[in-house]
Amino acid sequence: MAKQTFTAGQVLTAAQVNGLQANDYNWTVSTKTASYTLEAADAGTRVVMNNAGATTITVDDGEFAAGDVVWLHNIGAGTCTVTAGTATVDTAASLDLGQWEGGSLYFTSASAAIFFRGGGGVSAANFTDSATGTYSSGGKDYKYLTFIASGTITIDKAGIADILVVGGGGASGDSVSSGRCGGGGGAGGFAYLTSAYLTVGTLTVTVGAGGAGGAGDGSDGSHSRIDQYATGGGGGGSRNSASQGHNGISGGGGGDGSRLKGLSVNTYRGNDGADGGAAGTAGGGGGSSSAASTSTGGAGTSNSITNSATTYAAGGDGGTTGSGASVPGAANTGDGATGPGTTGNGANGGSGVVIVRVEV
Repeated sequence: MAKQTFTAGQVLTAAQVNGLQANDYNWTVSTKTASYTLEAADAGTRVVMNNAGATTITVDDGEFAAGDVVWLHNIGAGTCTVTAGTATVDTAASLDLGQWEGGSLYFTSASAAIFFRGGGGVSAANFTDSATGTYSSGGKDYKYLTFIASGTITIDKAGIADILVVGGGGASGDSVSSGRCGGGGGAGGFAYLTSAYLTVGTLTVTVGAGGAGGAGDGSDGSHSRIDQYATGGGGGGSRNSASQGHNGISGGGGGDGSRLKGLSVNTYRGNDGADGGAAGTAGGGGGSSSAASTSTGGAGTSNSITNSATTYAAGGDGGTTGSGASVPGAANTGDGATGPGTTGNGANGGSGVVIVRVEV
């Protein structure tokens, strides 16, 4: 409900009083899908921006009086910038509102306002460790910290962070005799959170190891974790004589000779491996974006948290007759290992990674 004006001696109706009381708890909301200039009727209301691209909310002189308040927030993916038109807008914080950010615009006069960011919202977290890298994107500045091995991160300001957590990939199974092939390893779990809340303190970060390859079935990868955010490892691929590929966040591939695939134990972050075929074709391991298809491992997932697109958590291919030795998953990708197509041991799965990004 917009700001009301009453005159001396006026008798208020029950509907007016109820309306005023309701607005104390539930301000009238107007949602804008394009750049907008505030109007006098917006006093005492919430103006919500919802656009996938960049927008502005412009503040002009003469629309509001001292003491008026307008709540502004952004639910769109594009950055919304509070912009001084003919009025003056001061703030101790940024006037750029990312998705789910907002604050109060308080007028000290008809031509000047102060923007108080937050007011119940949560701002960005901060870490004091040396950043791995920094960059600007979409009008915002970021820094990030990449963990390729277990360690700690020191948070001196609680708040929101973007977090990528990838578990260790599964190892591939061995090849028990010439022409008998090993199954591919399943990918480690993939989790990307854009609204993770980190508390003040020194937080433990665990980077999961890839499963160990060798003789016999491929072993499973290990989980990765930061604070309460975690994901598990991928399942190992089977060898020819095994009953089936191992279950994991993504399942390992079955060995050749029609051995069964490993299953995903988390359908949100992983996929099944593939069954082994007849002699000479082993199943691929499941990936974070898709299940394996015959001997081809499932697809991984691309992510640009470091401002460089990188694919993580792909399933390893199953070995086929003549395809060569096993291939380990790349370090810090969470990829499953490729199974051998000739006599030889299985290979190690790729280790996981944890990346934390905050706005600065």
